[in-house]
Amino acid sequence: QVQFVESGGGLVQPGGSLRLSCAVSGIIFSIYGVGWYRQAPGKQRELVATITSGGTTQYADTVKGRFTVSRDNDERTAYLQMNGLKSEDTAVYSCNTQPLHASWGQGTQVTVSS
Repeated sequence: QVQFVESGGGLVQPGGSLRLSCAVSGIIFSIYGVGWYRQAPGKQRELVATITSGGTTQYADTVKGRFTVSRDNDERTAYLQMNGLKSEDTAVYSCNTQPLHASWGQGTQVTVSS
């Protein structure tokens, strides 16, 4: 059974940085793409970044140039480096494979506030 464990969130001031981690188990991690998603209170979940099994990345326009997605297949972990954080980045961040698995992890809360 696939499991996703996200970590690295926290409270950060505007302009600050955080690095999120997504540890994946229960699947052959290296053959899957990975997506990072976020959901703010009262809003739909949105896809912010993806990385294919081959390492090709894509970003939502709202985070392009500020966020960087990467992966370490040996560690079965994906990362999301977030720089230049803004208040509108406040959300619970989760990861999943591409295509999606039915199960989700608990996510990690990111709060950007002064």
